Amino acid sequence: MANTQREKLFAEFPPVTTEQWEAAIAADLKGADYERKLVWRTGEGFNVRPYYRAENLEGIRFLGSEAGEFPYVRGTRCHNRWLVHQTLAVGCPAQANAEALKILNAGVDSLGFCITAEEFSEADLETLFRDICLTAVEVTFCGCHMARIAGLVMDKIEKEQLPAEQLHINFCIDPLILGLSVKGTFCTGNGEQCFAKIAELVRRTAGYKGIRVVNVSGETFSNAGSTIVEELAFTLAAGHDYLVRLMESGLSVDEVARKLRFSMAVTANYFMEMAKFRAARMLWANIVKAYQPAKECAGKMFTHAVTSRWNQTVYDPYVNMLRGTTEAMSAAIAGVHSLEVVPFDAAFEAPTEFSQRIARNAELLLKHEAHFDQVVDPAGGSYYIENLTQSIAAEAWKLFREVEEKGGYTEAFKAGFIVERVKASAAAKNKNIATRRQILLGANQYPNFNEVAAKEIAEACVTRPADEGNVLTPYRGAMAFEQMRLHVDRSGKEPKAFMLTCGSLGMARARAQFSSNFFACAGIRVIDNTFFKSIEEGVEAAVKSGAQIVVVCAADDDYIEVAPRIKELLAGRAILVVAGAPASAPELEAQGICNFINVKSNVLETLKFYLKEMGI
Repeated sequence: MANTQREKLFAEFPPVTTEQWEAAIAADLKGADYERKLVWRTGEGFNVRPYYRAENLEGIRFLGSEAGEFPYVRGTRCHNRWLVHQTLAVGCPAQANAEALKILNAGVDSLGFCITAEEFSEADLETLFRDICLTAVEVTFCGCHMARIAGLVMDKIEKEQLPAEQLHINFCIDPLILGLSVKGTFCTGNGEQCFAKIAELVRRTAGYKGIRVVNVSGETFSNAGSTIVEELAFTLAAGHDYLVRLMESGLSVDEVARKLRFSMAVTANYFMEMAKFRAARMLWANIVKAYQPAKECAGKMFTHAVTSRWNQTVYDPYVNMLRGTTEAMSAAIAGVHSLEVVPFDAAFEAPTEFSQRIARNAELLLKHEAHFDQVVDPAGGSYYIENLTQSIAAEAWKLFREVEEKGGYTEAFKAGFIVERVKASAAAKNKNIATRRQILLGANQYPNFNEVAAKEIAEACVTRPADEGNVLTPYRGAMAFEQMRLHVDRSGKEPKAFMLTCGSLGMARARAQFSSNFFACAGIRVIDNTFFKSIEEGVEAAVKSGAQIVVVCAADDDYIEVAPRIKELLAGRAILVVAGAPASAPELEAQGICNFINVKSNVLETLKFYLKEMGI
């Protein structure tokens, strides 16, 4: 006889109340401050608790909806089959066509063409599309002269009478972000002509549900250093501006909303990014609903995700593969229409065939081996993710309303509000990177000690663009460290830091490891040593090595004796640095020992100081 009663797992264990959990935590903290030790103060404007329970879901209004149902928190579709997107630069149409055909046979089902040529004709378009079936693959155009390119593509579609229901084409026309926000101006005048052309294109493509003519380039904010909340709020505000201004030209909300494509970055903040895309769908659905569309589905957000360029590094570039993979996982779990993994070498060269293959294979692995495409919104129901979604949505909505109170995206941008916010966030991130509160592997922590920049890497790749005026300037977080290290690599000198380990073996080794990573971030050659039985032996080896910096690595209690003796024996032949922040620091400083490095140091500024002392 079949057992039709479901057995409740762990029913034999008594329930544990929140009060009991809190009491256990308080006991483990042994008097330490709960808020300081366990509560994460994010840069997004809200705090994250150390744990969440079912009771933390109370009051979250969007719970209970399914994928494909308003407000689309769990997804706009009942499946999670995202498209694998890859972008090709189109300088030579014939070459781009050959590359496109190759990657279409390698798993790509969403082609991106970035038009870089100043002149692009109807014949060039035919060459680009040769042997590509437009009804079998999604195609996205970005780059130069988008309005004219869109016209050429529509001419071809109409001339060949291609079936409207089978076409999926996106034109990345974005005068608000790629024009006003990045360049400081619209394509013409105050933007009226830009919006008139977009409205004309919306009308021309009205019968083609799969063609979108505006791309809201939200990743621009993220790559300029914004927070996740700022990227979402400003992306929604720009999208809303398009909605309003195109409706003012006589179009309905349904007509406009169906022609918008949203593109956002996905950073290494794994769970936050999942929550961001979920919150984005909900907020956009409610924005569109406010205009009473004829069909509720007009509020479905059409999202494209692209892995972050901001956290890519030039040094130790293979780590970028790992970054791209975890970021792709966030997007795949959150649910997006299409996803592009940026090749690991994009920060310093035109992506190679190898880097492009690895980038697409990261997605293909998630699909065909990890089966992420077989489940919709797997994070849904998680106490943590649902609370993150709610928190991000609340903060983004608050900032969105602030932009609207200033007259909408265009007016808020012209007033300097948006750039000011993003620059402040970027400055905070830069400080966190300089002090290692935020880690960029291979740049400000755990560098490859033996790596020297290849001759092909241009200085421009590691130099942050001038950040002047009321514009958004994309950059990479690692640039300050990379510029410093490239300068050392190309200086013609070989600075060395010698680890003089003495005193307590355990602390000596721990501090030698810390110090080695510290100095290697500047490309300074590290000479590590296991342990010296005497100070004299250590100093002799240090002088013999020719090192310009000698780092004494010992326990705090040892420094008051060993550091002055080492200083005496060195006799000014090298810069003496003490690893740590010993209580005896004032006494050591009184004896002329003034250089200390520890976990609270500003790594970037400290390294620059020592390089200057060495004449580099």
